[in-house]
Amino acid sequence: MHSSLKRALAGALVVLALPAPFAAFAQSGLDVSLTARRVAVDAKGRETFAPATEAKPGQVVEYRAAYRNPSTSSLREVQATLPIPQGTEYVASTARPAQPLASLDGRTFAAMPLTRKVKLSNGQVVVKEVPVSEYRYLRWSLGAIAAGSTETVTARVRIAPLVAAAQPSGR
Repeated sequence: MHSSLKRALAGALVVLALPAPFAAFAQSGLDVSLTARRVAVDAKGRETFAPATEAKPGQVVEYRAAYRNPSTSSLREVQATLPIPQGTEYVASTARPAQPLASLDGRTFAAMPLTRKVKLSNGQVVVKEVPVSEYRYLRWSLGAIAAGSTETVTARVRIAPLVAAAQPSGR
């Protein structure tokens, strides 16, 4: 797996790589596989899927993480963590199973929507929702996975707009 998304300059395509931090979240004893597929809507309004080896800004990609227990005994207290790669933004309410915890840093997880305290110019402190575009990880508590069983989690991300790189001035 590659460490991040690589941006292709020609044609404004994003070449997708599965997020490397994903491997760090694989629980011992589990076989974990991560796939990505591009989501589109056909002329009849039905969703269609294609392998997501590349995508354009604004397109939606669905990540599917399958956690398989190859052992002969149950694994307990399984936590499934899915990184949201840089260059993408989590699409709200697309996580399955519903209601995972979210994180901005991969260490602290809380129920969605995430909030933060913000100090206003008048000195007042208020609590505001963190935009989902800032979410970097989702985590599900799957409980036990029986021997030979697989549990799958999914979430969708939107490819963020490309930011133009600074051009040399030529001076």
